[in-house]
Order: sequence, then structure tokens, then C-alpha cells
Amino acid sequence: MTKINKNITLLFLVILAFSCSKEELPVPKHERGDTITNSVTMGSDYRYQLFFDLETNKTVSKNKKSIWDLGFETSSTGFHVILNTAKAMFVANTQQVDFFAITDTIGLNFTWDETSGNIDSTGIGDWKNTQNVYVLDRGYSSDGTHLGFKKIVFISVNATEYSVKFANLDGTNEITKQIIKDANYNFTFLSLDNGGKIKTIEPPKEDWDFVFTQFTNIFYDQNPPLPYIVTGVIINRNKVEVAKDFTKEYKDVSSSDIPGYTFSTSINTIGYDWKYYAFSESKYITHPYQNYIIKTTEGKYYKLHFIDFYDNLGEKGTPTFEFQEL
Repeated sequence: MTKINKNITLLFLVILAFSCSKEELPVPKHERGDTITNSVTMGSDYRYQLFFDLETNKTVSKNKKSIWDLGFETSSTGFHVILNTAKAMFVANTQQVDFFAITDTIGLNFTWDETSGNIDSTGIGDWKNTQNVYVLDRGYSSDGTHLGFKKIVFISVNATEYSVKFANLDGTNEITKQIIKDANYNFTFLSLDNGGKIKTIEPPKEDWDFVFTQFTNIFYDQNPPLPYIVTGVIINRNKVEVAKDFTKEYKDVSSSDIPGYTFSTSINTIGYDWKYYAFSESKYITHPYQNYIIKTTEGKYYKLHFIDFYDNLGEKGTPTFEFQEL
């Protein structure tokens, strides 16, 4: 796991083999749906996370990005814990088991969750059977306020629940909390505020395809690697896959192209760079030729591209996009 010192997704289009007689006429391929245009409002400070479902053309749920800290994997064998990268959270494993001995961040090496969403590359990692104390840098609110630090021990996990203990670094406000798994969701979410509150953040895992959110991107071309908060799209870890076509116009992408695409389950495949900041115009511009082919939780395929990042009043934070079922 890369460290940083804190002092700094077929439909393989099934082509039916018709044995056409001389009297039969082949039916041309056609697109299955109409093009739909929609937009979501994240706020000019990107404070909202908005979960979107392509089949219903709806924002399924919405929450402020800063109201949760940790996500706990919900499968019966799951044990992974993710950080809220929308607010630039980091974590350090102190390699110590004395909860009361950890009182500051001096000498700690803070790590991150990989932007791809690889569940085996989280900052917390495999904590089972260690009782190690971790220190959480809780990141920043939408207005840039640092949210402080917490220390936490992941006590246990089984098929139905987790047990954790956390407190302020000085030992105050110590809480032991049970976190119940629900396999209808990808994660159970916990806020470390107000004694620890369970939060419903993601909708049920079958009900959405991607979320508009900020997230921490790691720029490995920098030395040392540079974590940086970006604004974009993260896909559902449950079944959703995405391919890219940056060579065709959106209108020319068709269902017949699907077998030739390579699909990825990396949650940042759509990511943030479907737009760029034009300094000469002092605004974000979307890339017209960046097309995304999305396999949804229902196994359908859609093409999608972004056409704007501003609302009618010129405020940033309103991604506008076109999509069509293939």
C-alpha cells in the first residue's frame, strides 16, 4: 500500500442467425431507446452526492457528502471498510494495540483507498485478528473546515455484524458500536459524529448505476503521489461495468459496437476528466467525444456523454448528460 505522510465496467450483442429464404428481408439494426437529456445539481461547492438510475431516469437518493465517515462491507464474508474519499479522508495504522496510548498523530504514515475501488486496496486493509489502533483523518467539510481526527479499533466481524470502538485522540467520547450488515446494500455507513450514527447513504445495490460525487484521486505521476479531491462520477460496485469510446461522435455509437469494447469494473472508469478547466474562459468545458457505454445493474447497455457542467444561471456543479439505451 502506498503511503503518504500527512504532513502534507457484455452485453455481447447476440446476433441471431436467421437463415433467410429468398422471400425474407433482413431487418436493419436499430437503437432501442430515445436519447434522454437530464441533469443533477451537486451544488456549486459540490456538497451533494446524487445516486442515479439509468433505467428509470431518476436520482434515486441524495445526501450531503460530509455526513458519513466509514462504509462497512455487507456480504456475509465481508470485512473491508472504506473511507469517505469525498471529503479526503486518510487513515494510519499505528501498529499498536494499546488504545489509550495513542494520543496524537506524530510519526504516523497516513494512507488512502485506491481510486479504482479495489476492495483489497483500502487504506485500512485487512484488520482482522490484529486489534491494531487506527487513526482516522476525517477530512474536510464542504466549506473547507478540517473535521479532526479519531482513533478506532475494529474489534470483530462475523456474518451479520461488526463491532468497533472509537474515540477522540485524547480518549474522550469513547464509543463501542455494533454495525449490522444488510446484504441488500453494498455497505453500511457510519458517521463518527454524535456518538456514532448509522447512515443510509447508498440506495439498495440493485437500484442505482452511478453516483455524482467528489472523490479523492491519486495522481501517481507526481512524486510523491498527490491525493487531490476531484468532482465526477463513481459507478456502482454491484454489476455495473463501463467501456469508453473516445473516437466516435456520440450519435455514431451503436449497439453493434458493444462486442468490441473492453469493459471495466473500476469504480472511477467514468471519473472526473470528462471535463476540463479552460483558464482562458474561466469555466469547465466538457469533452464532446468522450462517450461511456454502461452496463447497468439490470444488464442493459446505455451510451452516455456529458454536455454541460453549469445550470441556467451559470453556476457550476450541475452536470448535464445525454444517454440512450442500446
